[in-house]
Order: sequence, then C-alpha cells, then structure tokens
Amino acid sequence: MAEEGSKVLWNESQRRFETEDKEAYLQYELRNGGEVMNILHTFVPSSKRGQGLASRLCIAALNHAKAHSMSVIPTCSYVSVTFLTQNPSWNSIIYTENVRSSI
Repeated sequence: MAEEGSKVLWNESQRRFETEDKEAYLQYELRNGGEVMNILHTFVPSSKRGQGLASRLCIAALNHAKAHSMSVIPTCSYVSVTFLTQNPSWNSIIYTENVRSSI
C-alpha cells in the first residue's frame, strides 16, 4: 500500500509534479512554445528517500511529456545520470537539437 502523500500530482501553475503532501517534487520549465520540457530539479526529503518517489516523479513527468508530444531535456542530474540510465526506454523522447534523417 502506498504511503500517505505519495500519490504524484501535476501542479501546472508551479510547473511541478509533486506528492500530495508537496514534500517531494520534480520542477520543470517549458521551452520552444511548450514543445520541450526541461526537467530542472528533483527533490525528495531525506525522510522519504528509498521509497522510489524520485522515479515515480520522473515517470509522471515523462508520461505527461509523451502524452503532449513534448521532447524532454534532462537538466536534472538524477534524471540524466540515474533514471535514464536505468530506464533507457525513455530515451526516445529526449530532446536533440540536431535531429537528422537516417535516409
């Protein structure tokens, strides 16, 4: 059973995905007219670490980006170094400036 406050919600006005208690969050900014989501920071308080919250925040943000046909810039080191390394299936939505055809 999920711990209280561990449900992830989209807080559009604050440009965050956060737990219900707002203690853990992923902060982002939109670029290119809303076509690109730059994930800036992921924070989980020490009292809640080890519960998979950072990963769940990333999944919520990436699912949102995918559903809205956005590309993602993983500025946050947790996302770029840890999450994407362990979950390479998300690499298909990572933003690249020089998208070239293989033809």
